[in-house]
Amino acid sequence: MREFEDHPVPEHMMGEVWPAAEPGEDPVLYGHAEISPRDPVAVRSAQTFELVYTVGRYGLDDTGSIRVSFRAMGDGGTLQTTDPGAPNYVSASTSTGVPLVLSYDSRGAGRPRFKALTVFVRGGYLREGDTITVVFGDRSGGSVGLKMQTMVEADFQFRVSADVCAVGHYVPIPNSPAVSIVPGPPANWRVVVPSLRRPGEMFRLGVKAEDLWGNPSDRMSGRYTLRANLAVDGLPAELTFTPGQKSVIVDGLAVAAPGMLVIELVDERGKTLAESSPLIVRAGPFSGYWGDMHGQSGESIGITTADQYFDFARNKAFLDAVGHQANDFQVNNAFWAHVNKLCAEHHEDGVFVTLPGYEWSGNTAVGGDRNVYYRTEGRPIYRSSHALLTDRSDIDLDAPDANRLFERLADEDCVVYAHVGGRYADIAYAHDPKSEVAMEIHSAWGTFEWLLTDGFPLGHRSGVVCNSDGHKGRPGASYPGASTFGAYGGLTCFLTDELTRDGLFAALKARHTYGTTGTRLHLNVEATFKGGARFFERDPNVFPETAPREVERIMMGDIAATDDRSVSVRIEVVAPAPLERIEVRNGSSVVATLRDFTASDLGERIRVLWQGAEYRGRGRNTTWRGEARFHGAEIRRFETINAWNHERLLRQEGSNGVVFDAITTGNYGGFDVWLDGSSGGDLEIETNHGRLAVPLDAIQLDDVIHDAGGLERKIRVLRLPETLTKRPLEVELDVPLASVGDNPIWVSVYTEDGFQAWSSPMFVFRDTA
Repeated sequence: MREFEDHPVPEHMMGEVWPAAEPGEDPVLYGHAEISPRDPVAVRSAQTFELVYTVGRYGLDDTGSIRVSFRAMGDGGTLQTTDPGAPNYVSASTSTGVPLVLSYDSRGAGRPRFKALTVFVRGGYLREGDTITVVFGDRSGGSVGLKMQTMVEADFQFRVSADVCAVGHYVPIPNSPAVSIVPGPPANWRVVVPSLRRPGEMFRLGVKAEDLWGNPSDRMSGRYTLRANLAVDGLPAELTFTPGQKSVIVDGLAVAAPGMLVIELVDERGKTLAESSPLIVRAGPFSGYWGDMHGQSGESIGITTADQYFDFARNKAFLDAVGHQANDFQVNNAFWAHVNKLCAEHHEDGVFVTLPGYEWSGNTAVGGDRNVYYRTEGRPIYRSSHALLTDRSDIDLDAPDANRLFERLADEDCVVYAHVGGRYADIAYAHDPKSEVAMEIHSAWGTFEWLLTDGFPLGHRSGVVCNSDGHKGRPGASYPGASTFGAYGGLTCFLTDELTRDGLFAALKARHTYGTTGTRLHLNVEATFKGGARFFERDPNVFPETAPREVERIMMGDIAATDDRSVSVRIEVVAPAPLERIEVRNGSSVVATLRDFTASDLGERIRVLWQGAEYRGRGRNTTWRGEARFHGAEIRRFETINAWNHERLLRQEGSNGVVFDAITTGNYGGFDVWLDGSSGGDLEIETNHGRLAVPLDAIQLDDVIHDAGGLERKIRVLRLPETLTKRPLEVELDVPLASVGDNPIWVSVYTEDGFQAWSSPMFVFRDTA
C-alpha cells in the first residue's frame, strides 16, 4: 500500500517554462519584483496580493510600462480595473506619485501567457529604486478580492516583464514572484479499479478524495474500511489517510474466481463514501487497460511540470497508460529529449505504460491536429513548424502539412490519432490508414462523433479513442474548471493481453478500443454470422496480400466479409451508473435504441438536455441561456447533468421553473425534474437558440427535439422512470447489412449520470462477388 503526496517543483523549473523563453536580465538593470503574502492559497478562494516592482538602473521612461502575464489555461477571475466594488479589481500606484494607466487584455501577450495586465507610466518617469505597487484583488473599494483558479499549481507565477525604454519591447524580469495554489477540502471520494481482468490477474486499487473542482484533496484524515462483494487476495481491511496525503494505492490485488467485483469505501461512522466502478473478472484473451494518452504540461501551454504530469496520471488518476502530447511548434530539442527521458523513467511493464510522442499541430488548412505516438524513445520529432522556436537548425525535418507528416512517419514504428482541439483534423485532406489508426471523438474540447463518421464514406476504417487533451495538470481526471473547456476529459480502454507498449500498439492497430467521456465501464460488442464470415487480421484495402480466415464471430474493431444479409450483434455493458439507453449504429444511422424499460415504466421524471456546437472550428462553444417552465405542475426534485462549472447558472427557480446559462462544445448537459401533477400541464423552454413548447403528456419514451441549427445543436426532452437501476445489460439483435460498401457497426452508451461511451466499429462488408 502506497501513499502519495505531490512531487515538489524541481529547481530548474521554478519560475520558468522549459527552458526560459529568454535567459533573463540582471535585476540591477531592469528591476525586480516581489509579492506578498506568499502563503499557500486554496483553489477558487478570494485573495489580495500586493506586487511591488522596484525600478532598475535603466529607470522606467515616460510611457514605458511593466507587464504582469498569466497562463492562458488558468481560469482565475478576469482582472478588471474599472469597478472597485466588483470581484478581481486591480489598482496600481507609484512611490513618487507619477500617474499610471492600467490595461488588461486576455490576449495581451504571447503564448503560453496570453493574459496580461500592462501598467503604463504616463506624465512622468521613474528612477532606480522607485517602485510600482500593483494590488490584485484590491478590497479597499468593496471588492471581495481576486478569485483564484480552480486547479492546483505549486508555482503560480505573476510573470513580470518591463519595457523600460518605452519601445514596446518587454524584457522578462528574473525570478518572477509566485504563490502556491493548494486543494480545497474533500467533496467527493473516488474508489478506482479496472473494468476487466482475468481470474488471478493482478490489479491496483486507487483511493482519493477530490475537492469541489476535482483536485485530489490533502485535507482529510482518518481510518476507512474497504468492503468488497467478492474475495480479493491482498485487499486490506482498512486504509488510513493523514493530512497532506492525496491518494492511496493498493497494488498486487487479484480475484481468483469469475464474477463482478465492487469495492466500497466506508467511514468510521459506517457511511459509504464511494463505491468503485464494476470490475468484471472472467477468463478470456484480453484484459481492459485504461489510458489518457493526450495532454500537456506547463512547459508548453498547460499547468504544472511534465514530471508532475506523469506522477498524477499514475498515482492520482490511477491510469494504466498515459502519453504526453505537447504542441510541436513549442517543443524545442531539449524538451523533446526531456519528455523521452521521463517516458522511459516512468514506464513499467505490467504496471504503467508510457508512450513517447507529440502533437503535430498544423492548422486545419494543412490537415489539422494529429497525435503521434512512438513505440520507443529516441525517435525524431517532425514538426508542423518552428513557429515559437528560435533554434531552427533542424527545420529540414519539418512536415509542413499532414500528407508530408505521413510521408515522414512511413518508416517509423508509430501510431497516429486524428484530433479536434483548437485546430481540427481534416481527414479528407490527409489520412494514412497504415499509421492513423484512431479518431479521438471526445476530449475536454467536447464531443466529435463527426470526426469518425466523416471517414465512413471515404472508406476509412478507424478505431475510437477518447482522451482529455488536458491542459490543467490532471491527466486521467481532467475537470474543465471555470473557463476554456466545456467537458470532462475522456478515457480509452485498450483490450489487449498485456499491459506493455506492444500490447497497446496491438490493440490500437486492431481497433480493439473503446472510449468514454471519463467514466470507466465494461463494454463488449460482438457480431455472430449464421453463414460464417472471412476475418481479416489487417485491412485488405491497405494490405491486399492479407489472407482471410473463416470465423463465426468477430469483436469491436474487426474487419470481416460475409454472404449474410444481416448480422447478430451482441452487446454487453456493465456501468457504474444505471443505463439510460444504448444506440446501435450502422455508419451514421441509428438502427436501434435499446432501453431496459418500456413506456409502461415511465414516471413523472422529465429530462431536459441541450447539446451541440456552433461549428467545427476553434469558436465552437455554444452558450445556452434561458429558462424552462412546467405549467400546471410542481417540481418536487431537481438534479443537474454534466454541470461541471459550479459557478454557471443552473438552478431551480420557484416551484415550477429552471433557469440556466450553460455551455456545450459538442457534448451535452441539462437537468432532470421529478414533477407532481403533470397531467394536463405543459413545458415551455425559452432560450437564446429558440423556443420549445410541448404538452407534458406528449413527452414519452422518444425524444422531443428542437433543432437549433449549428452543429448538431438541439434541445432534447424525454420522460424516464422514476428510478433507473439497471447497470449490467446484455442484449442481442439482428442488424441488416447493406449490400455495397462497409457496414460500420458500433454502439453508443448513455448512462443516467450524463456519461457516454462508444465502441470502435466492426467493419462488415457483403462479399457479393
